[in-house]
Amino acid sequence: MLRAERSAGVLTLTLARPERGHALASDLVEALLAAVQGASAESTLHTLLLRAEGRHFCTGLDLSDLESSRDADWLQRLVRIETLLQALWQSPLTTVALAQGRAWGAGADLFAACEIRIAAPDASFRFPGAQFGIVLGTRRLAARIGTDAARALVIGGGTLDAAAARAAGLVTAIGTEPVLTPPVIDAATARAVRTASRGDPPGAADADLAALVRSAAEPGLKTRIQAYRERQLAAR
Repeated sequence: MLRAERSAGVLTLTLARPERGHALASDLVEALLAAVQGASAESTLHTLLLRAEGRHFCTGLDLSDLESSRDADWLQRLVRIETLLQALWQSPLTTVALAQGRAWGAGADLFAACEIRIAAPDASFRFPGAQFGIVLGTRRLAARIGTDAARALVIGGGTLDAAAARAAGLVTAIGTEPVLTPPVIDAATARAVRTASRGDPPGAADADLAALVRSAAEPGLKTRIQAYRERQLAAR
């Protein structure tokens, strides 16, 4: 499900459920959140690398239990995903994402939350949350590519290939292997500088969570997700 490897100040987290496209089931979300929070508290680490086995980086929400779930289950899962995204965004470590294949939905949000975002040439990105009425990661996406571009991408539900994502600013480099070097300044100073330079307005994290909860709390969340899935299946 999730492998963790340490080497010379770098923690590599590898999503290891390729048969399900590393879709974000509750157990994977909790494992990722615990790993990110733990890494951020370790003074011996300077970098966190997030990657995945197999064809895809992360295909979004795990819908395998959709039929047996309730609206409240999805609200809880989405809140925990937002908590994970905030932990990545606010981490004092250098956060690096290496994506191949699909980085869609919450998987694209995972990618966008990292500081350095490297895409394999075959990578693609999609942010479909608005298609079922969810506000997740929109402000962070806007910080990466600009408000107007983020709005068009989220509302339109389009897909960016690696080159288009690089041109938009979502991807910082196209390649296959990041070169991870320790900061020139000491780790404690690097952490302080990174935290101070993030530029989030006061209360931004709380506002992001409130926006998500307001959107997810609208009755019929499960029905909206089902309708979205059916549209996607019909379009294949």
